[in-house]
Formats: sequence, structure tokens, C-alpha cells
Amino acid sequence: MVETKPSGPGTGEPGSARQRILDTASRLFYESGIQAVGVNTLAARAGVTKVTLYAHFGSKDGLVAAHLAERDRRWRETLERASAGRETTEQRLAAVFESYEEWTVADGFRGCGFVNAGVELTAADHPGREVIERNKEGTRTWLAEIAEAAGCSDPSDVAEEWFLLLEGAVVRATLRRDATPLHRAHRAALRLLREETGG
Repeated sequence: MVETKPSGPGTGEPGSARQRILDTASRLFYESGIQAVGVNTLAARAGVTKVTLYAHFGSKDGLVAAHLAERDRRWRETLERASAGRETTEQRLAAVFESYEEWTVADGFRGCGFVNAGVELTAADHPGREVIERNKEGTRTWLAEIAEAAGCSDPSDVAEEWFLLLEGAVVRATLRRDATPLHRAHRAALRLLREETGG
């Protein structure tokens, strides 16, 4: 999601070995793919030894899961900041779509990092898969709360339709290299809202 400088509980102090490893992993995994980046490269680019990397994360799988958890935390913060002061349903929904739009036009955008990771992490028991699902479910829950506040008869169903609009628009935006698909998805989401609420 939108890249912001990592901070906060559990992320380590800026400049700490743990944080340097996480920052390096976040950049390299997103730019090159998880499978393409080895532990030797990660350690070297972070300026630590492999022993230090393993001491903090246990394994590469552990680092992948921590990296995804950090991305998830930052995305939730992005939604919270974007939604601050938004009171109406339309405004709260716009905050979500605008966050996606800003993300898709940011420098270095290469699609959804969670979807990209999910394609690579094929093992059902990989710890990163739980984080990926938590991220997607978190976005659906966020949308369901908006739909419920709007008085939709089936908030979960409306949220799922909004979520599919978002996910599909992100894929299209990745290919087009612009946010036009998100603008159209936003309009479609508003039409659905009006149909549901009689607005």
C-alpha cells in the first residue's frame, strides 16, 4: 500500500538493526519479488550479518511475515489519516478510494504488495499468508463499517462489492500506470451506495 516511513510499537527505533532489515526487505521484496531476494543480499544491503538477521526474525519466512505485517500496519494508518474528519458516508468512502488512487500513482508503484506476495507464497502454512488475508479482511471490514453506517440492508455484501471494485481497479491501474480505473471504480461504488440507500 502507500509507502510511509515505518515507526511505532514493534517496529524498532529508526536506525536500529531490526528496522534497517525491515526497511531493506520492504524495498527489495517489493521491487524484485520475495523469491528473487536471498538472505545474503538482504543482510548485506541492510549492513548486518546473517546471524543478526536470524536473531531478529528467525528465518527468511519470519522476515517475510514481519515485512507484510509492517505494510499492513502502515496501510491501516493511511486509511485512518485519510478518514480523519470525514463525516458523511460519501466522504468516508471517498477517503478509501483516494488512498488507493494516491498509492497507484506513487513513484515505484508495482501493484499490490500483498497480492504480489500471495502469488509467490504458495505454501498454505507460510506465516505470510495469514498476514495477507488479515490485510484484505481488514479492508473489507473497514468498508462494511461504512456500509453499515449508511444504512445498507446487507453491509457485508455491499462491502464485498466495493472491495472487488477496488481490487480489480488496482490491477487495471497497475497495467495502465494511471489512476483512471480507480476514478471509475469510485463512481461505480457511489452508484451502488445510492441504489442501496435510495439516495
